[in-house]
Amino acid sequence: MDLVRPPAVAGYFYPLGAERLRQEVVGFLRRAQASPDPRVRGLLSPHAGYFYSGKVAAEGFKALSAWRGRARRVFLLGPSHFVFFPGVAFYPYRAWATPLGEVAVDLEGGKRLMEKGPPFLTYEEPFWEEHSLEVLLPFLQVALPGTPILPLLFGEASPKGVAEALLSELGEGDLVVASSDLSHYHPDPVARERDQRTLEKAMALDVEGVAQGEACGHLPWATLTALAGSLGWKPTLLAYATSAEASHDTSRVVGYAAVAYLEQGPPALR
Repeated sequence: MDLVRPPAVAGYFYPLGAERLRQEVVGFLRRAQASPDPRVRGLLSPHAGYFYSGKVAAEGFKALSAWRGRARRVFLLGPSHFVFFPGVAFYPYRAWATPLGEVAVDLEGGKRLMEKGPPFLTYEEPFWEEHSLEVLLPFLQVALPGTPILPLLFGEASPKGVAEALLSELGEGDLVVASSDLSHYHPDPVARERDQRTLEKAMALDVEGVAQGEACGHLPWATLTALAGSLGWKPTLLAYATSAEASHDTSRVVGYAAVAYLEQGPPALR
């Protein structure tokens, strides 16, 4: 059976037309201030509509674009917003589709994770309407074209336990992208204060602090934090904003950040 996961939020979170979508993503990346950096092995990226978080997301994917043509695959870690379940879900779609085309899925890697058993499980329903991974794909398709993904959706799971299980699967050329927005629906000054505290935990590689922070993707982000701690990746904040910067409504905002996790020592790429 040829399983392809169709786009669920095209025309809503990002443009439906391929030409317009590509132009928008290319424009975001061209205007980003970050430099492509081959030391980047991990990334926290927001997953809101591009009108709100596209500029922040672009900073992270611009840094990650140093791996263009060289990355083996990208682990995508995102929260399940609509279906609640214990564990971390994978489903063996052959590819994920966006208006820009298909992104291949690393089915063999997914199979190896499922063979580990809990917390990993094969479960399709959480993927049906979920946007947290899908909205990252057009940026990935432009910044790292042709790179396969291994998409994982988090229900309830131990970040340290998931990280430990992923360590044996991670190899040279693998990248890890965690999807999360920060605080939701506070007045802008309150959001910035709360997000600052969460980001301080992230910069300190405090797994529990990130897991308990006010971010919808706190468990995927905490898993990336645990991986970074184990592998010696150093976090650096590339960008932060709230939705008020786009909407000019400061009464109820959502926070967004791009955090790169840099491999220390000699660069992996020459």
